[in-house]
Amino acid sequence: MEMKLSLGPLLYYWPRAQVLAFYESVATSPVDVVYLGEAVCSRRHEMRLSDWLDLATMLRDAGKEVVLSTQVLIESGADVTVLHKIADNGQFMVEANDMGAVHCLTGKGPFVAGPHLNIYNLPTLLWMAPLGIGRWVMPLEMGREDLAVMQQGRPDGVQTEVFAYGRLPLAFSARCFTARHANLPKDDCQFKCLDHPDGLLMRTRESEAFLVLNGIQTQSARVHNLLPEVPALRALGVDVLRISPQSQHTLRVVALFAEVLSGHTTALDANAELCGLMPDQACNGYWYGKAGLEQIEPARDPA
Repeated sequence: MEMKLSLGPLLYYWPRAQVLAFYESVATSPVDVVYLGEAVCSRRHEMRLSDWLDLATMLRDAGKEVVLSTQVLIESGADVTVLHKIADNGQFMVEANDMGAVHCLTGKGPFVAGPHLNIYNLPTLLWMAPLGIGRWVMPLEMGREDLAVMQQGRPDGVQTEVFAYGRLPLAFSARCFTARHANLPKDDCQFKCLDHPDGLLMRTRESEAFLVLNGIQTQSARVHNLLPEVPALRALGVDVLRISPQSQHTLRVVALFAEVLSGHTTALDANAELCGLMPDQACNGYWYGKAGLEQIEPARDPA
């Protein structure tokens, strides 16, 4: 079966009009699966749950598989209430991003085990599969060798999804780093994340791009890119490749992946253009079992 493309949940805080326009354009893109919802911070209120559900209906009518993503870090009773509403939506599949979400979803049909559930080994996947996993997303730090082991023993009926493009969401904290940067308390952040549509870049003292602050989330500064690894991912039997939205060029990124998957262009040629669409340099170190910020050139088959 041909690999599918997914568009991960929007990790940044964009104005409502920009979000609506973005997903209107996604409806006609070659992406197969669209994840919707606020996965980072409950203070981001440009889009309410009802708005996400309206978008979900629109995208489903456009032929997309729609998945509602839950928040990674649940911090309040209000967050729990929203979690239950998502779990009980009755229309769309849900991506569980913490074990509380797994508890809410168990017995309610198949769900997606998100990358932040930390399913790093086969016994964990085998233990969780009977809870209702229809697809699991490989943890961001996992490499190809460990994935190969997981694929060999993967339970029947469970798909595998790999985060293939975007800045890596590395960590979450109860503190808001973007607010702190602006000398504001978290509860009065003045929604400073709106000023940074691709996050706030941090540099080392040597002026090297290091991390990106995105509210309570910390991301890699470099852009994780597995487009050149499509042949290896296909050989491993990966079902879905995830692309994380960025403020510019997301649809062209999706198109380049789609052209490679369909065989209309080579991964090498597509990657040459893709590198010019990234907000920073590429990296793929985790895939090779190295430091995440490294960039390793894939081995080429001899002519």
